[in-house]
Formats: sequence, structure tokens, C-alpha cells
Amino acid sequence: MTAQLNPRGDVAVLVPAAGAGVRLGPGRPKALRLLGGEPLLVHAVRRLAAAGSVHTIVVAAPAADVAGVRELLAPVAPVTVVAGGAERQASVALALAAVPPGPEIILVHDAARALTPPELVESVAAAVREGRHAVIPVLPVVDTIKEVGAEEMVLGTVDRSALRAVQTPQGFRRSVLAAAHAAAGDALTDDAGLVEKQGVPVFCVPGSEYALKITRPFDLALAEHLLAAADRGRTL
Repeated sequence: MTAQLNPRGDVAVLVPAAGAGVRLGPGRPKALRLLGGEPLLVHAVRRLAAAGSVHTIVVAAPAADVAGVRELLAPVAPVTVVAGGAERQASVALALAAVPPGPEIILVHDAARALTPPELVESVAAAVREGRHAVIPVLPVVDTIKEVGAEEMVLGTVDRSALRAVQTPQGFRRSVLAAAHAAAGDALTDDAGLVEKQGVPVFCVPGSEYALKITRPFDLALAEHLLAAADRGRTL
């Protein structure tokens, strides 16, 4: 059954999904790799569509797979699919250009964070709705962090108390994200980085352990385990 998005919602979600995912090994583009028998992108979109404030979802797919991705997602939720760019930043800009008038809260979400719960989507959106211009979900860094120099020699131990691991979805006022992309120079790995370069303060909300990024084969195996646990009665 196709999920229906909220026609009165104020949130549009951009999903850059054109990356190759070479660290997962040879195969299809990363967003189309299987998790529990379904592509990562299907899992991600299904959870986005379950967030009640989401009005629009725009997916930036590999240029050669636009029609296939549109057909893949049709039973999941009403989604706009556009051709992505060579880099993530370009894919986000292309998806942003396809958002219709209306939603003023824009979330950017990695398809590789396929198990992100709808509650995290709502938490980020709520922080933007309450007046923050840019919002990121974060988790505390739990490992000891070392600064390493030449010949793999340790230069020192970094104080981890002020460090956070950043997740998605990242949330923005629409005008803020559009201005950041219009002024973008060097490609960065997240949209909050673009906004920071424009001097916009970025606010943090608690992230979720389920919003892990599936990048390596180990991550995929961990996600499979989480899905199996859900099938035994635990919710995701």
C-alpha cells in the first residue's frame, strides 16, 4: 500500500541517492543495494513518509536509473525523482530546485541511513519550526580520539567531550539552504557545512543509534541484524 504524504505538511525532504557506494564493494549504486530484500532507498523513503509533517519527498537518483527508481518508489510513497549530479552537493541542489512552492522547512537525508526512525525526522523539523535556521542530529563520540601525524605516530589525544558524530536528516529554513547552495564553492560532505560557511549558527538535537550510515559491508550486516530484531517484535 502506498503511503500518503501530508498535504498540509510544512516539510520537504531531499534524498541524494546518486552515489556509487564503492566502499560497499562492487554492485549497484549504494541506494539500490538490498537490505532485508529491499533497496536501502525503499527503507529510507518508507520511514520518511511515516513522518506526519512531511509534505514532499524529492529523490536525486543516478541519471541512468531515474525511470527505474520512480517505478521502484511508486508503491512506497508519492515521490518526485530527478537525475542527480556527479557529487552529493550537486544532487542536493538539483533536488532542492524540484521542490514545489509551499514547504519552508527543508530536510536533507542520506538514503544510506535507511533505518532512521520517523521520530528523528519530526524532531529535526520541530527544531526548525521553532525558529532554528539549521539543525543537525548528533550523537556523542564514545571512542578515544587520537591525532596522528607522519609515520602513524600519535601527536596527542583529542578531548572528545565537545565532539559529536553528525547524522541526517539535517534541517534548514528553505531560504537558508538555497542561499548556502547558491554561494557554494568547494564541495563539502554535508549541507550544514555549507550553511556554517555562510555564518549561520547550527543547532544540535539528539540523534538515533538507528540512523547509522550504511557505508561498509559491516554496516550492512549490522542493519540486517537490526531488521531481524524488528521482525522478532522489536520496533524500528
